[in-house]
Amino acid sequence: MHQIATLGLTALELGWVQAVRVTPETCAQIASTAKELGITISVHAPYFINLNASEEEWPKSRQRLMDAAYYGYLAGATDIVFHPGSYFGESSVQVMKKVIARLTGCVEELQARQIQVTLRPETMGKSAMIGSLEDVLIMSREVPQVQPCLDFAHLHARAGDGSMNSYEEWIGVLNDYAKALGEETLQRLHIHLSGIEYSAKGERNHLPIQESDFNVHALFTALRDRGCAGRILCESPNLETDALWMQQTWDDLATKK
Repeated sequence: MHQIATLGLTALELGWVQAVRVTPETCAQIASTAKELGITISVHAPYFINLNASEEEWPKSRQRLMDAAYYGYLAGATDIVFHPGSYFGESSVQVMKKVIARLTGCVEELQARQIQVTLRPETMGKSAMIGSLEDVLIMSREVPQVQPCLDFAHLHARAGDGSMNSYEEWIGVLNDYAKALGEETLQRLHIHLSGIEYSAKGERNHLPIQESDFNVHALFTALRDRGCAGRILCESPNLETDALWMQQTWDDLATKK
C-alpha cells in the first residue's frame, strides 16, 4: 500500500479472488494504513460466487460473498466487487428473479449486521455469464446497497465483434446508467479497466492496455464529457505501469477541457 501512495495513486482493490483468508487484526491494520495514506479500498470477492447456483451450492456462494463483505468492511473497504455467475443456458429474464431474491437476502443480512458496504456485480466479458450492462442495472435498481462495477473492457469483449469501443457507444452506456439509477450515480462510478483479448464468444485474457484494441481515449473522453467521478481500478497484467499510464492519460485529457 505504501508503494501505491509513493506512485501517487489513491485507490486499491484487495484481490481476495480465491478465498477470504484474513483475520480481523490484519483487516484493522489494512484500514489504519489506508486511512493514514489517503487510499480508498475496495475488495474483489472470490471468483466462485454464483447468484444462479443450485440450491445445494448456493449457501457456499453466499458465504463467500458475505465473508468478503464482512472482512472487507473491517479492512475499510467501501465496495465489494463480485462476479454474478452463469446463466447455465437460461435467459437473463429467467434467472433474474432468482438473482434479485438472493441478492436481496444478502443485503438484508448486511443491513441487520450494520455492514455498510456497496455490493457491486461486475459486467462480465462472456455472453454466457450473468453480467450484461442490463443485468447489473436491473440488480442495482431493484436491490438497495447494490451498484454496478463497470468493467468497460469486459463490455467490449462481451460484444465479441469489436464494437462497444467508441465514444458514441460509451456515452450510450453512461446515459443508460444514469437513466436507470439516477444522474447523481455517475459521481460514484466504480470502474475496472485493462486491455483485453477476445473472440466471437467474448473474453479470453486481460492484456496490457496499450497492447490491445481498447480505445481508452474514447472512454475517458466520454467519462469527462458526462462529468463522471469515482474510481478506476487497473486490472492489466502490467498493473503499476498501466495504472500510471491511465492516470497520466486522464490528467492530460482533463487539461484539454
